Amino acid sequence: QVQLVESGGGMEQVGGSLRLSCAASGDIIQPNVMGWYRQALGKQREWVATITTSGNTHYTDSVEGRFTISRDNAKNTVSLQMNSLKPEDTAVYYCKLAIVGYNYWGQGTQVTVRS
Repeated sequence: QVQLVESGGGMEQVGGSLRLSCAASGDIIQPNVMGWYRQALGKQREWVATITTSGNTHYTDSVEGRFTISRDNAKNTVSLQMNSLKPEDTAVYYCKLAIVGYNYWGQGTQVTVRS
């Protein structure tokens, strides 16, 4: 059984910063891919960023240069540093862990950016 628990969401003003964290527990096999997705009210869930066990990162265009994903393989954690926040970043953010074709999701954490 794999569980993911996110933390760090909240409310911030435009231009501010927030840091999200996600801790995975259970039978974690490496290599794997950890990532962040988000879902705004009334919209479909969208991919934000991913990072492999070896540290390769990928970002969706809208967050490139503003968000930074990182991970600690020993602790099975992944973080998302979000800078220069925009109102369109408002969403529920979900942590995802992909292991050999299986996807595990966290419960989500709300991020609200006030203009």
